[in-house]
Amino acid sequence: MIDFIPPALILLAGALLIGLTRGWVRTAVVLLTPLLTLAAVWQVPDGVVLTLDFLQYPIEPIEGSPLRRLFATIFALMAFAGGLFAYRQARWYELAAAYAYAAGAVGVSFSGDLISLFLFWELMALFSTVVVWCGGTPGARAAGIRYAIMHLLGGVILKVGIEGVMIHTGSIDVRPMLADNFDHWMILIGILINAAAPPLSAWLSDAYPESSPTGSVFLSAFTTKTAVLALILLFPGEPLLIGIGLFMVMYGIIYALLENNIRRILAFSIVNQVGFMVCAIGIGTQMAINGAAAHAFAHIIYKALLFMSAGVVVYRTGRSKCSEVGGLFRTMPLTAVCGIIGALAISGFPLTSGFTTKTMISQAAADESLVWVYFLLAAASAGVFLHAGIKFPWFVFFQRDSGLRPKDAPWNMGAAMVFFAVLCILFGVAPQLLYDYLPYPVEYEAYTASKVVFYLQLLLFSGLAFFLMLPLMRRTETISLDTDWLWRVGLARLADASLALMTRLGGGLTAGATWLGGKLGAHGRRLFGSRTLDGRRVHGVFARAWPIGTTALWIAVLLTTYVFFYYIA
Repeated sequence: MIDFIPPALILLAGALLIGLTRGWVRTAVVLLTPLLTLAAVWQVPDGVVLTLDFLQYPIEPIEGSPLRRLFATIFALMAFAGGLFAYRQARWYELAAAYAYAAGAVGVSFSGDLISLFLFWELMALFSTVVVWCGGTPGARAAGIRYAIMHLLGGVILKVGIEGVMIHTGSIDVRPMLADNFDHWMILIGILINAAAPPLSAWLSDAYPESSPTGSVFLSAFTTKTAVLALILLFPGEPLLIGIGLFMVMYGIIYALLENNIRRILAFSIVNQVGFMVCAIGIGTQMAINGAAAHAFAHIIYKALLFMSAGVVVYRTGRSKCSEVGGLFRTMPLTAVCGIIGALAISGFPLTSGFTTKTMISQAAADESLVWVYFLLAAASAGVFLHAGIKFPWFVFFQRDSGLRPKDAPWNMGAAMVFFAVLCILFGVAPQLLYDYLPYPVEYEAYTASKVVFYLQLLLFSGLAFFLMLPLMRRTETISLDTDWLWRVGLARLADASLALMTRLGGGLTAGATWLGGKLGAHGRRLFGSRTLDGRRVHGVFARAWPIGTTALWIAVLLTTYVFFYYIA
């Protein structure tokens, strides 16, 4: 027995009650459930506090630690802000699915064994698919199916790895490991699929923009960050993750710069930012793990803020492409200001949360003499400022006036944006408020003169480059496909080619059967039918009348043949 309610169960109960209640009662459930979850999160002590038996394995669904509480805290805060943002606009079943999705993330945070982790992992996959489908368009339904297939694949791969570990070690504990055998490789691949690591990252940029303006806010927070937590718990110090993380960083920048869809820009940016965290986990030192955890915490806030800003634009205008909007700051000043704060935070601008967390990762690389990693991360920071720090707010709220004059955000959406905008600045101005809750003691000073000057120079010159290259970054009516070309275009073309081939084969078989039938029919008519030849009636061999003697002869021949083969056999 335990003296508190498991935090994930509170969110699951809230998801159920959302569907059973109406009016102000539902509103109270939406807003109070995450706060009750947050209170329960901080009641979980360190160590395993709940153990169950399953098939002679000890199941530990609740294990507390500073790292686990940190992630569960931001997941609960995200559920609250997302609920506040969405409760007046979203359908009840979207809110219910989003809260069940958040419950899975909180459950993963406290899972002390691989079986519990897998169950909550699949709970997230199930209800996040429902959130995508709640977009309500044909594109959302198709993207949801592709999303579900990819996460089912990742779940199967993860399950294969977990079963291998269970069989070969007899243990299901969540413990550090390396990618040194087949079982561990399967677990790592399964987690990296959820982390949106290329080449299996296209599900993110495919599905998130197709969801509703409110659903994409929830989707931006949980799946990739639970994968980051799983990597911290299971693969800290895995050298392979440094290279994977750097590739994710550069991949996200390139595709975000090419993209025209507002939310696809932000979706590719998620891949980029998670790359920073994955790289830090690969470095594996205490400083790097602190940096990964802190950056995940800050990222959920500013990325949700950016998706909120973009969601308000989509909600008010019905437009989702940079080429369709512009000049919206005139009538949407609150949305524009909050979007700019999120853009500065994701870029790592001083006095924002992104600066106090992202620089910790760079410092961890420098401490380990990983000079090339340090400079690549610095270059990536400049790239982030190009696509998310400037491109998103510039094309959406400034530059060419689209003539649209929509209203600003409804009060609940505005309140959620202001809440997260304040947190972006708060953790930038007073980073110790976050540092005190990191898994290891923090001996790091973010605001030194050299760091501030270096990053200001980097970001300002990046901004200058953006405006100098502005003619080359004109918006086009395109969509950028990656490996999803295989199943969004390649499979469709393969299906069309297969159908054409089968049609041709079917036509050929039909013609051949018709020819063969004609030949057999003509031959049959010659043998069994009659025809007129030179004015007289000619009968086929089997159609003419045979003399009695001939008939008797044939009967004798057949009987002799039968008797011969009977005795031979």
